[in-house]
Amino acid sequence: MEKNKIALFQGKQIRKILYEGNWWFSIIDVIEVLVGGGRPRKYWSDLKKKLLSEGYDQLSEKIGQLKLKSSDGKYYSTDCADTETLFRIIQSIPSPKVEPLKRWLARVGKERIDEIENPELAMQRMKEVYEKKGYPKDWIDKRMRGIAVRKSLTDEWNYRGAQTDLEYAILTNEIMKGTFDKTVDEYKRFKSLNRENLRDHMNDIELILTMLGEATTTKLHQDRNSLGFRKLHNDAKDGGAVAGRTRKDIEEQTKKKVISPDNFLFKTKRNEIQD
Repeated sequence: MEKNKIALFQGKQIRKILYEGNWWFSIIDVIEVLVGGGRPRKYWSDLKKKLLSEGYDQLSEKIGQLKLKSSDGKYYSTDCADTETLFRIIQSIPSPKVEPLKRWLARVGKERIDEIENPELAMQRMKEVYEKKGYPKDWIDKRMRGIAVRKSLTDEWNYRGAQTDLEYAILTNEIMKGTFDKTVDEYKRFKSLNRENLRDHMNDIELILTMLGEATTTKLHQDRNSLGFRKLHNDAKDGGAVAGRTRKDIEEQTKKKVISPDNFLFKTKRNEIQD
């Protein structure tokens, strides 16, 4: 989910994107706001060397390459940092404009804390982002429900012994393979996606089947009182199979494939061409 073009400091803008539950900010935009001049990319290149010389040897693993919308309307991979990393970066920028940005980032951080304490705030803000991107209301309602179902599932995984991001990814892929005969990465390639969130580009039936697979897996965990990765993996396989049989039944009845290479990005670009 993305929210671009946030006006700051006399009309200058900083782009940000919500990625894996956290806000990430365009570093180039921040530097341009704080430093000015016409060469923010050169400044950032020199600043990276300065940060490394100061002992910030974790910089490269803290920076994410995320696609943000540029002034030409296209999306390009851009160096981005989360709030914590951005604070560290701007501490090394000698500019009187740093303090206002710190206050702004602190406000964004407070919003994140508020959302953790009151998840309804996060859901409402997320809903507003989808509305601004042009998603229809009925799709947004399904997406919001899907997020809640996913959260219940990951809570079960955490409680029942899944310990690493890799284990979460394996369990998710097991459900997806059972449901759609594709892993997450295979499905993203099928839809011509890169870093975008796969579920943001599913149609209604795809979303519903994803929810079915994950909700069924959650119920199996609870009914079987599964503990440990091996048992969770078996449940994920069985939960995905339930959704997969439903998909095949739908396809048999409709004589059409459920999975579609179409995605919201493609629809948006197609509509722009038609306009």
